[in-house]
Amino acid sequence: MLWDSLGWRLYTRVFGGLVWILVASTRVAYQLLQGWVMFVSVFCFTLSTLLMCLYFCGAHGGKSSWIAVDAFYHSVAALFYLSAAVLQAATTIAAQPTNNNANQFKIYQEDIAAVVFAFLATLTYVIHKGFSLLRWKSS
Repeated sequence: MLWDSLGWRLYTRVFGGLVWILVASTRVAYQLLQGWVMFVSVFCFTLSTLLMCLYFCGAHGGKSSWIAVDAFYHSVAALFYLSAAVLQAATTIAAQPTNNNANQFKIYQEDIAAVVFAFLATLTYVIHKGFSLLRWKSS
């Protein structure tokens, strides 16, 4: 069960970090929408790193309250990432290049990659939430 938890934590950090990098490297066309995507990716990346460090240090002590915090955090993070992925997809559709400009097409491809990784991050947070809820139920 330890590897399941740590493996999914690493996947969420990798996918979330890729969303952060891809959105930060593109031209921000819609500040409000992509600002939310950046907030979600930075917030979840930072909090996931903090929780993983606390988990490695043994700060949880095997208490069921730690499992409840973990399940709650991953539920909120999954909801945040779902909203961010939908907003990033809407931004990508709205910013579809209309001419054959190679630079616009490159930015469009980066936006598509950000959408894909945002949905993958959502999926990994949902899966980890499921594992956390199963651990919480059995504790």
